[in-house]
Amino acid sequence: MILGLRTVTYPVSDLVAATAWYEKLLGHAPYFAEPFYVGFSVGGFELGLMPDGQSGTTGSQALWGVADADTALARLLELGASMLEPLTDVGGGIRVASVKDPFGNRFGIIENPTFNIADVR
Repeated sequence: MILGLRTVTYPVSDLVAATAWYEKLLGHAPYFAEPFYVGFSVGGFELGLMPDGQSGTTGSQALWGVADADTALARLLELGASMLEPLTDVGGGIRVASVKDPFGNRFGIIENPTFNIADVR
């Protein structure tokens, strides 16, 4: 039985640098850190970093919920991510954007007023 999304993993070429970058982005240290995997707890889900993987921006796309897409996108770009898909209103007050993190992975954000972000913090 599928219980729902639990973890999104990102392959990275430099686990130490990626861990430091995601610590800055998320504002906290990982809960699990080993040479083979680093895991961050994010709103009831896990963002995982895997060393020596093949990064990319195609294929499945995870969208991380944010309270303010403008602020979140600006912060991602300030931290060194590059724009893939600019902030777009897709209807119903839902806004999405995607960047490429410094390690070559797609990082998507979504501001969705249907979901109460405070409920998952």
